[in-house]
Amino acid sequence: QVQLVESGGGLVQAGGSLRLSCAASGRTFSDYVMGWFRQAPGKEREFVAAISRGASVTKYTDSVKGRFTISRDNAKNTVYLQMNSLKTEDTAVYYCAADRAVVVTTRSDDYVYWGQGTQVTVSS
Repeated sequence: QVQLVESGGGLVQAGGSLRLSCAASGRTFSDYVMGWFRQAPGKEREFVAAISRGASVTKYTDSVKGRFTISRDNAKNTVYLQMNSLKTEDTAVYYCAADRAVVVTTRSDDYVYWGQGTQVTVSS
């Protein structure tokens, strides 16, 4: 079992930045691919970014490339999502998730453990 707790969400103006954190506990953090997903009101949950166990591979959805950066610190059992140049369309609840796999996946169904989410609101 892996417990995931997100933090760092909030209200920010368009063009601003936020850094989300996700602290993991329970199992060996470095055994898991970590991902960030988001869900806006009335929309399906969508993939945002993911990072491999050793942080050598990252993937991003096209809409956040060049603006968001995923990273992890295995010594601190934490994964981060640095979000810059935020847009109103980035408003959503952001979830981190863990997948015990070798390859980095963008499919939410592949992720086994999920956090409770943190709200990000970008105002115009």
